[in-house]
Amino acid sequence: MFEFLKRNELVKRGMASGKTRRRRTPNELMKSVEYAPYAKWLIFALFVAGLALLIFSGRQPEPTKNFVVGLLFLGAAIAQLWINQPKTFSRSSRLLLVFSVMFVQLAATKLILMLCQSGTFLLLKPAAAVLLAPYAFAPLVLSVLLGRNHGLYAAIFVSLWTRVLFADFDGPLLACAIVSGFTAVYLTLQVRRRSRLIRAGLGVGITLWLLSFAFGMIGPIDLFSPGANDWPMISLQSALAIGNPILTATLVGGLLPVLEHLFRITTDISWLEASDLNHPLLRRMTIEAPGTYHHSLVVANLAESAGEAIGANGTLCRVCSYFHDVGKLVKPDYFTENMNFERNPHDDLAPTMSALIIIAHVKEGVDLAMKHNLNHLITDVIQEHHGTSLVYYFYKRALQQQDDARAGGKIMNMREGDVPEVSQESFRYRGPKPQTKESAIISLADMVESASRSLEKPTPQKIEQLVNDLIAQRIADSQLDECELTLAELKIIAERFRFTLMTMLHTRIAYPKQDTKTGILRGETLRPDVMAASKKPASAPPVSAA
Repeated sequence: MFEFLKRNELVKRGMASGKTRRRRTPNELMKSVEYAPYAKWLIFALFVAGLALLIFSGRQPEPTKNFVVGLLFLGAAIAQLWINQPKTFSRSSRLLLVFSVMFVQLAATKLILMLCQSGTFLLLKPAAAVLLAPYAFAPLVLSVLLGRNHGLYAAIFVSLWTRVLFADFDGPLLACAIVSGFTAVYLTLQVRRRSRLIRAGLGVGITLWLLSFAFGMIGPIDLFSPGANDWPMISLQSALAIGNPILTATLVGGLLPVLEHLFRITTDISWLEASDLNHPLLRRMTIEAPGTYHHSLVVANLAESAGEAIGANGTLCRVCSYFHDVGKLVKPDYFTENMNFERNPHDDLAPTMSALIIIAHVKEGVDLAMKHNLNHLITDVIQEHHGTSLVYYFYKRALQQQDDARAGGKIMNMREGDVPEVSQESFRYRGPKPQTKESAIISLADMVESASRSLEKPTPQKIEQLVNDLIAQRIADSQLDECELTLAELKIIAERFRFTLMTMLHTRIAYPKQDTKTGILRGETLRPDVMAASKKPASAPPVSAA
């Protein structure tokens, strides 16, 4: 209460801003539940209860025996997840996603089996349940949301539980389920369009039809007496085998946005949709901060190329790079790439104030990202892309002014304590440091692209030296300590940066000037200089200072 009144008083006196900045407030309750052991055991208990309900309902022979087998499969599934996917096992939300998706597939399979056994639909005989089971549902969902390993995991264990539900079927059913699931995962290794899911469904349908034909689930077909075959029934069975996976893939495509929102997962499909350059913030940037906009596009090219080279999410790198400097929209003229040719606004400011303005673009970026409901990963990159690095230009400028003050103080007989101290912490970003590979790549790409603008007559040797020195500088400053990049990956990233910068900073031949009156080419020779950029104020800081 007292803080609120004090702040109001400062605002009235003009000594504080009335603006309330948006802050990301983590939900401590959700965070504690996310990693709590009791939450994991609750998920397993619910899955066991659901599995018991599916097995003991209907007219299944020996349900107790099948339930015990299902529990053994569950124990193997938990152990496999704990050993091979420790990150997924440690998070309750990921466990809930994995087991709930598999349970939905099992429940749908049980419903189809009961409908076929009830005889309600004359065309659906008990044997047709094998063709109607949604084998590809869980593998498709988990492969797209969590990756191929989770898709294969679901394909194996959900097939084993499906075999438990179909007590009357043995090897052919298990083969159809596992092969269909593996095919679904293989066809969704890189899903960048929703139409790819339909293509995957068609591929699974063809696979299921071939397996069903080979195991005699379609037919019987007498190749020597075609007229004796029941072609209407064969056509229906073929339509069920092929159409079932296509329908499943269509449902998956509709469910993905809901699951992404509930479990805070962003797929490549959503990243591509978010890469639209007509976003209001990017359109503002083209008008109010065109230099920053161009810088962001180049950083996106560098980061995407490097991310794909080391197996990171290149699409995520590109989209987050578009928005990483969006905070510069608040004061665009204070950043070198947006300065005009007449004056440098930092000439009228103390180095500490200039550093505060430069550092504030991170907080302003987070504020704008939250205002426009950008993806939480974009907000993370905005916060982390400078880490706790030093605004070196203004720090050196402050040290120089301190030395000048000391020199003048000796002449004026001033005391040493009257000269203000320069604290390095005042010139550092607030962090946090990059937490993911993608965030670290964008951080390095941002630094490299900014510094490359200061190169005169760039050569492969200069570019390589610049990239290596800057990455070594970030390592020495401990900015990459909290991400998972290895030295081998950093070497690959440096190589991709060098190659991409070489293609962008290539030289051009000098064209002779043309007389506009006569149209005749003049003979003087022009000096090719690709870095002959427009003149900036003499005291402007280098681009890398921001």
